[in-house]
Amino acid sequence: MRGIVFEPSGSVGFKEFPHPEAGPGEAVVRVRASGICGTDLQMLREPQTGVVVSGHEACGDIVELKAPSPPGLRIGDRVMVYHYVGCGVCELCALGFEQACPNRLSQYGRSANGGNAPYMLAATRALIPLPDELSYNAGAALACGTGTAWVGLRKMRVSGADSVAIFGQGPVGLSGTLVAKAMGARVMAVDITQARLDLARAAGADHVINSRNADAVATIREFTHGKGATASLETSGSTSARAQALQCVRTLGQCCLVGMGHDPTSLEITRDVILKSQTVFGSWTFTRAELLQAARFMVDATVHLDSLITHRFSFNEATEAFRVFAQGESGKCVFVA
Repeated sequence: MRGIVFEPSGSVGFKEFPHPEAGPGEAVVRVRASGICGTDLQMLREPQTGVVVSGHEACGDIVELKAPSPPGLRIGDRVMVYHYVGCGVCELCALGFEQACPNRLSQYGRSANGGNAPYMLAATRALIPLPDELSYNAGAALACGTGTAWVGLRKMRVSGADSVAIFGQGPVGLSGTLVAKAMGARVMAVDITQARLDLARAAGADHVINSRNADAVATIREFTHGKGATASLETSGSTSARAQALQCVRTLGQCCLVGMGHDPTSLEITRDVILKSQTVFGSWTFTRAELLQAARFMVDATVHLDSLITHRFSFNEATEAFRVFAQGESGKCVFVA
């Protein structure tokens, strides 16, 4: 089986791997869709060992199960793969926050083989049912970026009463725009790339702001009758965007930061946060339960997640896929098997 790897040289490569076989508590998933994430670009730019299959946004069908397996899983089930597996017994795992497990953490696509190959081995507890109403591509998007945006907005309890500013319109921010509209909010989408702002407008953004050409904070205040946004979601990780996401929020408003970025400097909390009594959230991906809830929301709210997908590639087109995604003008890019 040939899988996509990140080479020590910092390039995309291919390597032969044994066909996976399920052990106790494991399943083999035939990968139908596997998404490319900003985290993948970070890994590619920080050369890896090239010993594991890349990809942490996998979605597909169960083709092999090994006992003991949960009674709710069967051969042929459509599933999303939750990409963290913790020890399962510590306090954080008991709370569902396995990505922060202090004891043993396996992360598909980083420390264990991921989804950029025809088949993938996964712990059965990492398999999340994919509703029939959602495509495999939608499931791959949900499995990381879209789920992350949904959780950030949910923490702020976004509704039709809100005017939400979303900074960054890459796959996570574009998901935020689409989902915030489904929640009923008025959305102001901010980016420095016109192509991505065009995608945001197509996703339903009420206003788009090119912060390379305009003062984003002043423009958001103008769109909100001088008050500022009731909530903001920062997805880019840019230091300047983080500052703007805080500054644009009105008194008693909220801000959620999900973009990791590359800048190791700490975030300076502005006087606005204190004097306006703002609530600031940090949010890192989601729990398995939240992924289930996010999928159900997308179905119940009839969110057209497939509109996020702008490019589809075969696994053989990996080099071109990462080249396109790295240009920073696309929506979601997905490998389709």
